[in-house]
Amino acid sequence: MKTIAVIPARMGSSRFPGKPLSRLLGRTMLEHVYKRVALSKALDATYIATCDEEIRRAAQGFGAPVIMTADTHERASDRVAEAAAGIDAELIVMVQGDEPMTHPEMIDAAVEPFRHDPQLGCVNLVRSIDNKADFYDVNTIKVVMNQQGDALYMSRQPIPTAPASTQSSQSDFVHPCAYKQVCIIPFRRKTLIEFARLPSTPLEQLESVDMLRLLEHGYRVKMVRTSFNTQAVDTQADLERVAGLMEADPLLGSY
Repeated sequence: MKTIAVIPARMGSSRFPGKPLSRLLGRTMLEHVYKRVALSKALDATYIATCDEEIRRAAQGFGAPVIMTADTHERASDRVAEAAAGIDAELIVMVQGDEPMTHPEMIDAAVEPFRHDPQLGCVNLVRSIDNKADFYDVNTIKVVMNQQGDALYMSRQPIPTAPASTQSSQSDFVHPCAYKQVCIIPFRRKTLIEFARLPSTPLEQLESVDMLRLLEHGYRVKMVRTSFNTQAVDTQADLERVAGLMEADPLLGSY
């Protein structure tokens, strides 16, 4: 089945304006994301979707095809839906433009469930949370799942409740049910189109989490666990942290 990736990016981030074009180890963050995503063997093509001319110019400068979108989208998923509307593909993988530590194997793992379940409409990657900073950080989206690995709820708040043994500042953080969303999100085309047409929902607005729109309208979102330790960039401090983490990354030599 034809599979493409779309990386939504915009300059107007409230927490970190100009974030996609911030410099990271000699390149823009957006270039790192694009180059790493494009290494996935599961993809037929990778695009950048933006409403900003500055991003378009930068992306074309490092060889990325660009799709211009409206500047009115509140959710990255809506931007991806507009961008993908004119592309013939069965699976559309949204990879957030602030995930510069993405590995191509993560894309491969996220799309694999679609090959075995024709009814599946949407998948998210998740990773266990192993430190207090991530668990209590409102920029980290926490996920609660059922026994089948489907999302029950997502929140920026620390859910589920931490065991008493982890709440002391002196203790190590060990939480058997703490997971964070990793923003690699494949949609089946039909589901993505439906998502864009669904009314925005109260919990989606309250939490500022795209996937809650699907959950509130009764859609299934399957979670796939990854062992890759990635760090999204929401602030300047995150960018500096990621720079240190990526310095020894062997994947850098691939692009």
